[in-house]
Amino acid sequence: MKIMITNDDGINASGILALASALQKLGSVTVVAPDRERSGAGHSLTLHSPLRVFELRPGFFAVDGTPTDCVNMGIHNLLPFKPDLVLSGINHGPNLGDDITYSGTVAAAMEATLMGIPAIAVSLATFRSDASFAAAAETAVRIAARVAANGLPDDTFLNINVPDCQAAELRPPLITRQGKRSFVGKIVDKTDPRGRKYYWIGSEEPDFNDEEGTDFHAVNRGHVSITPLHLDLTNYESMKILEKWVI
Repeated sequence: MKIMITNDDGINASGILALASALQKLGSVTVVAPDRERSGAGHSLTLHSPLRVFELRPGFFAVDGTPTDCVNMGIHNLLPFKPDLVLSGINHGPNLGDDITYSGTVAAAMEATLMGIPAIAVSLATFRSDASFAAAAETAVRIAARVAANGLPDDTFLNINVPDCQAAELRPPLITRQGKRSFVGKIVDKTDPRGRKYYWIGSEEPDFNDEEGTDFHAVNRGHVSITPLHLDLTNYESMKILEKWVI
């Protein structure tokens, strides 16, 4: 099996290195990832400036662009083959609930899905600097093997969040739905030494609604969360309401 890996933490992040090493047992692995951290990049694509690619060593390509750029570059230019599977991660920090709309990790898996390639986004649900990615890497390998054997439903990719614990402590994986969070919306504004204002977005930890069946509820209780996502954002129930409008 030919596997391509990307992320949004940068090509030298511990999570992507652990994932690349663990996936060697499933097939050949090529890493195409941003040259630096691109967290929060979402599904952005670089259109108004050139991209540069640096081969750091065989099979490891650094791109000075977003995770979405990396998937495009890998599939359309850098790889001499179409990958059988794309994995994005392991992200250092959770990608739960509404936060997936901002996530470069999830967006990279989405981009691969747009190109018809089975894709998985993997995140470790902690920001601890000394976090171990071993359990998340083992989980990713097991799920990747299952996807390789059975495929995925049409228009579907997986968003996986792994609790911060040892592999033996993980509770059974659960299929979950995307949760919701309560937005604080706080922006810190300060003044620099030259008297100019600056602002800092995302200054507080998100507060997720702990509803049964959601990704947050599962991870908060030690389960691996597997959320199937799809590309069609149409709200079909709302269509029925809007069709009654007279416009």
